[in-house]
Amino acid sequence: MIATCTASQGPEILAVINDAARAYRGHVPDDCLHEPYMSLAELQREIDCGVRFWGCFENGSLLGVMGIQDVQDVTLIRHAYVSSRSRRQGVGGKLLTHLMSLASRPVLVGTWRAATWAVDFYARNGFSLVSDAEKNRLLKRYWTISERQIETSVVLADARWRDSSNQPPPSSPYSSG
Repeated sequence: MIATCTASQGPEILAVINDAARAYRGHVPDDCLHEPYMSLAELQREIDCGVRFWGCFENGSLLGVMGIQDVQDVTLIRHAYVSSRSRRQGVGGKLLTHLMSLASRPVLVGTWRAATWAVDFYARNGFSLVSDAEKNRLLKRYWTISERQIETSVVLADARWRDSSNQPPPSSPYSSG
């Protein structure tokens, strides 16, 4: 079942995020990682900035979370994580499908360049990598992240963004322009 996460579920949300983020070790530069990956204060800051978290629940257990945030003229997919025990069971796809149904604006998602599994997931679900120059512009416009994170990240866009920005369709879903 997909449902909105409540403030009281903060510890559960963090447990999923911090468990799933362990997959970054050995892929994402060490200077971009910390333990825990997200703290309660960071989670609260994200919520205060308008990130609405949704969860996939089964028998009362939170299997995965994904946030959605309207920023200026786009919708961002934020903090998409599936617990390690629930991977490859369709949890991320269910969450993304639900969040896409809520979005009326073009949708963008940022992730670590080295998280190839995440890039592949979004590509399989209709998103395309934008060029490096466009990525840099978008990350600075719509996200509040460090220069180091900009350097080590990618942005993927849905068809609505490509249509609204007059971007040609990529030659392949893995094209970085």
